[in-house]
Amino acid sequence: MSSLRASGDGMAAIENILVVVDPGAQRQPALERAAWLAKRSGATLELFICDYDQYFGCEHLYDSESLVNARGQLIARHARHLRDQARRLAEQGIEVSVDARLDHPLHEAIVRKVQDAGSDIVFKDTHYHAPLGRALFSNTDWSLLRSCPVPLWLVKAQPMPGRPRIMAAVDPLHEHDKFAELDHRMLEAAGALRSAIDGELHLVHVYEIAPALAKSTATPISMPLRDIAEALKKQHSDAVFDLADAHALERGAVHICQGRTQQVLIRFMRQMNADVVVLGAVSRSALHREVLGSTAEQVLDHFPCDMLIVKPAGVAAAARSVRSNERSHTRGGAHD
Repeated sequence: MSSLRASGDGMAAIENILVVVDPGAQRQPALERAAWLAKRSGATLELFICDYDQYFGCEHLYDSESLVNARGQLIARHARHLRDQARRLAEQGIEVSVDARLDHPLHEAIVRKVQDAGSDIVFKDTHYHAPLGRALFSNTDWSLLRSCPVPLWLVKAQPMPGRPRIMAAVDPLHEHDKFAELDHRMLEAAGALRSAIDGELHLVHVYEIAPALAKSTATPISMPLRDIAEALKKQHSDAVFDLADAHALERGAVHICQGRTQQVLIRFMRQMNADVVVLGAVSRSALHREVLGSTAEQVLDHFPCDMLIVKPAGVAAAARSVRSNERSHTRGGAHD
């Protein structure tokens, strides 16, 4: 088997998958999905538990020896749990290592682990709440969307079919402040994933006509509304098909929709029974913090499927630098 690899300057070879294991959960969807990908791509897994107890920082209440013992016992318990999981995966032919740490906050600890381990991608659960009919991202999820320096795969607890359907949501005209090369990186990542898992890749673009029509009616001299609509449709179609051609996508796998972006995108992903949605993350603030574009922020909680978040090249490199003075933390660990 070969490692998952993308061409050009897109997502690098996937050789080391970091899996964030929830120490309090019985089922581990992220671990199941990462093992599924590892078996198909030949990648190795590293299982990672990060835990923390506020009492571990209360040196003034406990003597140092008691704290050291308590920390050591907790790390040892998590390490045993991870080794049990690793043995099961090794029996399936997957190369696995484990690491248990005490660190906080969790999203910063995960980024530090990515830096230490040189991970190529991070897998993490995101939980679905049936009464609300959608997922509710935790603070850790949102923080990782902004700060994780490598592709981030957020996993929903649903089975993956034999031939998964991968949907890349692109914006080639950059109406939502995306960097120019991000769509290409997304399609390189999606294409590499399709090859590794024998998936079905589709490209989708949603554009809105209302803003252009409103702008036209506000000017003294304007084109007929029908002509404006046709010109806008052609502009978007040309840009999308140019992008698809650059990545050798067949026209039947390209979908161009008109309407309210958030509503149409959510409905389309459900109608297409998407299994993985590939989205791009962009930098929009004066402080250069990584955040998702406004469209993605409004749709992420509503997707019923997994999400693969891809970063622009420059932003991904900058995100690898974690400010040590942002927040104090306690660290310790045991790994194999």
